[in-house]
Amino acid sequence: MTDPPKDDLVRFLEVRFACAQACTETARAAALRVGALEPGPVAAPARGPVRPAPACDSERERMRHSLRRSLLLCVEVCDATCRLLSEEAHQDEYGLRLQVEWCRAVALECAHACDRVPDAAHCAEQARAGARACTDFLTILG
Repeated sequence: MTDPPKDDLVRFLEVRFACAQACTETARAAALRVGALEPGPVAAPARGPVRPAPACDSERERMRHSLRRSLLLCVEVCDATCRLLSEEAHQDEYGLRLQVEWCRAVALECAHACDRVPDAAHCAEQARAGARACTDFLTILG
């Protein structure tokens, strides 16, 4: 069995590194966005009859909770993918492919969640860049 041409190996390593770096940037952007989410409203002690919160507030809370969950998953998956891509030990190609495909899917989900929030454009853009880097790496894997 012959080794792959040196140019192919260099290209593989470059794309792998670019993917790991994009995963790190995606995780960082998502983590910053989670940190920027304002905490939920604190209810003041009731002095009279308790009134339910307006429907728009509960809908806003659901959207914020959904965004937070999506961002946290993105941080975890992108960080784990970066660590896996950064390891030098020989890795199972199938397992690597699954992790990178999962990362791509989660990054796209995160981008879509950020699209629904007016001031989260940077996070959405970064998540899409991470997904593109994952796609590029998957193409190199063949």
